[in-house]
Amino acid sequence: MTGWTRRESGRVSLFLAAALAGVLVIIAMAYDTAGQLRSVQRADDLAAEAARSGGQVIDRARAIEGGPKEIDEAGARVAVADYLRAAGGVRGHTVSFPVVDGEKQIRVRVRITYRRELLGLFGFRNTVTVSGEATARALTGAP
Repeated sequence: MTGWTRRESGRVSLFLAAALAGVLVIIAMAYDTAGQLRSVQRADDLAAEAARSGGQVIDRARAIEGGPKEIDEAGARVAVADYLRAAGGVRGHTVSFPVVDGEKQIRVRVRITYRRELLGLFGFRNTVTVSGEATARALTGAP
């Protein structure tokens, strides 16, 4: 004798189906969470490189006159936009110029969209927007 009757065999199949669905959801969550984390890292990297690009644009006229070497805001905005356009995949970005200890810096925040590949099959939203932020300062002269 096998230990279970025909009436119980349907219950085992139902349990296995529910358990399998649960395992698939867990796998989908792990896969898409890892993808989302990679997208956050990419957003941070894009923001850092865009801030670096903008931080290289200094107000030359002011520097030539002997004034402080600081970031040219208009030129930096263009440099950031050009970099992010070339990089591709950026949904939007903002640029600000905070002053820290009397020094003008550039702060870039980017937004990118991650398309969930598996969780959408289980009723979750298909996309999620992530952001990254970085601040840079103009480096002038040797350290």
